[in-house]
Amino acid sequence: MSAAERAEWEAFKAEKAKKEAAERRKQQRETYQQMVDDELATAIPELRSLSEQIKATKDATFGNFAAVLDMKADVVGFKEDGQYSHTFTNTDSTLRLTLGVNTVDGWTDMAEAGISMVRRYLESLATDEKSKSLVNAVMRLLSKDRQGNLNASKVLQLQKMAEESNDEQFIEAVKIIRESYQPTETRRYIRAQYRDESTGNAWRNIPLSITDVDLLPGYEAAPAPDAEAEGTEAEAAE
Repeated sequence: MSAAERAEWEAFKAEKAKKEAAERRKQQRETYQQMVDDELATAIPELRSLSEQIKATKDATFGNFAAVLDMKADVVGFKEDGQYSHTFTNTDSTLRLTLGVNTVDGWTDMAEAGISMVRRYLESLATDEKSKSLVNAVMRLLSKDRQGNLNASKVLQLQKMAEESNDEQFIEAVKIIRESYQPTETRRYIRAQYRDESTGNAWRNIPLSITDVDLLPGYEAAPAPDAEAEGTEAEAAE
């Protein structure tokens, strides 16, 4: 075989090897995509079924405890309005369940009238730098978020200040703001907990979401209900 023929042969083999490698990569990509298709075809129906089971259990739990809340209203003689979460604990304090509804603050246009009344009242008090500073601090309680809404908890602070002032104009203005509050319910949540004897009877959260079922040790400890932020993504959403 001449040098030219050998070079031609080597070039042929290299080109053949290149085509074969490209074909193998193509087949691997097709095999990969088929594996993805097969696993998705299995996983998605199972996860949809799990989601439906969670929702069914969630609906049943809220439905069952609706009767409990009705009984509570009969026992205490009134129904608690404006309460968006309820915590239930068994007799020996080993099981605890919190049912709640997340809300987004909302206000009617009457809130603006109340804010104007508060501003006029406070500005009439601003006679020196000290009082002006106090007025500015109070008005910060009426500052709005990026969505243009007041903060309900800050309005509650303002209400306390109005009551302490004993000024009818101030009290009436804050009352108008409070009455214009119209929160929007977004989603219901459930938080279930139990006492863990192995850790000194500390409260433990029962994981209710795929994210939380494999929490690492030490992260599943449950804080007291009033220390928890309502409605995190860990709860099963509707």
